[in-house]
Amino acid sequence: MPKSARVHSLFPTFVYQDEIFSPRAKINAELLEEIAQFRRIDKNGVQWSKKNYPGGYTSYGSMDQLFRLSSTFDELRLKIDASMAKYVRALEIDIRPQELKMDSMWVNVMPPGVSHSMHIHPLSVISGTYYLQVPKGTRGLKLEDPRMVNFMASPPRKAKARQPNQRFVEMSPREGEVLLFESWLRHEVPVNPTRSDRVSISFNYSW
Repeated sequence: MPKSARVHSLFPTFVYQDEIFSPRAKINAELLEEIAQFRRIDKNGVQWSKKNYPGGYTSYGSMDQLFRLSSTFDELRLKIDASMAKYVRALEIDIRPQELKMDSMWVNVMPPGVSHSMHIHPLSVISGTYYLQVPKGTRGLKLEDPRMVNFMASPPRKAKARQPNQRFVEMSPREGEVLLFESWLRHEVPVNPTRSDRVSISFNYSW
């Protein structure tokens, strides 16, 4: 390629990933214990999940501000707040990180065979998930190229294309890690192929 020729990388999509607790941290065991309790007593959430989260359990439709109900979940929120501030600075959003507040936090329990179809988080700025229990072999978070709606005669990418050129990218976070992304980014969780529950805690920030 001649020296004058350049390929520019424009309009990138940034996703933040970090370990905020050790997988064996005490808080993880406490969170799992509380989630088991919620699942036993949350009759409305169980009913909502039967219709909207078949085979699994989520408190999204019943208890979606867990950081206000539990000091353990609030401790998690404080750690996520610190990561969110770093992410906002990396995005160069023209607001102070303090202007963004977590306004929802809920639990997701995905037993074997359960999936969560492609979606976005409307009316939020930053969304994310903390990974609490990730069985070996389970799927991660599948992200869709946000330009997908505009592709017309665009040929498919090579199977082994570099990550920036792929139409879908699947992140594979480990236990104790958090993923943050802008709320307009479409994403899904493919079917859990393992024999164990996949457990995570999702949340949204707004201003």
